[in-house]
Amino acid sequence: MFKNKTILVTGGTGSWGYELVKQLLDYHPKEIRIFSRNESNQFTMKQEFDNNPLLHFIIGDIREKEELIDACEGVDYVFHLAALKHVPVCENQPLEALKTNVNGTQNVIDAAIACNVSTVVYISTDKASNPSNFYGLSKAMGERLIIHANTLNSKTKFVCIRGGNVLGTNGSVIHVFKRQIQEKGKIGITDLNMTRFFLTLEEAIKLVFKATRESIGGEIFVMKMPACKIIDLAQVLIEDSGKTDVEMEILGVRPGEKIHELLLSEYESKNTIAYDKEYFVILPPIHIEGLKEKYANYKLANLLNYNSSKELMSKEEIRVMLKKGRFI
Repeated sequence: MFKNKTILVTGGTGSWGYELVKQLLDYHPKEIRIFSRNESNQFTMKQEFDNNPLLHFIIGDIREKEELIDACEGVDYVFHLAALKHVPVCENQPLEALKTNVNGTQNVIDAAIACNVSTVVYISTDKASNPSNFYGLSKAMGERLIIHANTLNSKTKFVCIRGGNVLGTNGSVIHVFKRQIQEKGKIGITDLNMTRFFLTLEEAIKLVFKATRESIGGEIFVMKMPACKIIDLAQVLIEDSGKTDVEMEILGVRPGEKIHELLLSEYESKNTIAYDKEYFVILPPIHIEGLKEKYANYKLANLLNYNSSKELMSKEEIRVMLKKGRFI
């Protein structure tokens, strides 16, 4: 699929970007363009990939459409990862989140169509399902724009993937907890009942590739993923640290934060099919050519919703997950 192809990754210097680029290189692409606005991260990433000649780094901001059009010239695949993603930042500066996550996504769509890109894959989040904060709202708007782009008379296919918390990404709760254990001997927990979905970076990229390969445009691919109580995750990390005097501090829920996350809302579940053992596919409420026919023989998911409070991992299962991700 990617052999001798030119690929653009927006926001490519983040944790998802690193893993995506690493895996894409195994498929012998012609060129991978990494488009981001952080010069230092680009410099570091270039060194970590040993100045690989297939990687080309472009300083740019998805808020600037002309820069994106230049970057998309001759591109086959676009993976759109760039976003403002920290919930408190987006709550405090909603206009900035709107400019990047919504207007920036529309710029990606316009640039891809202008340059006859084959496929655009948009990386979304569980926070876009029935959103309670501005980050989730802006990503939900991005999803709608991406889905709608399939109705514009172009040859470009647009598809979304929706994931939970990816283990160990920048700003991840795992890094925060480990630092608090070592430096303060105290962990801050927002709520004792809080649960979250988790997946590894490798699983996240597997979901990206599956959607790229098997979609026809307009779907939201959702991976079935385990969930756990945040307090159980914290306790496993404390046990692994060997420290016996680590305190727990209850901080209270931050503005816009949910106790449990949703991967599928009650409304979306009515249009969701069980794709195979590992995936759901949310079909859009709008008409997109060929979609209903492709999924006609699949069964509905038969869920009220899909939230992180059900089928929680035991502490032993959390330990296995953290070992798999090389965090303990």
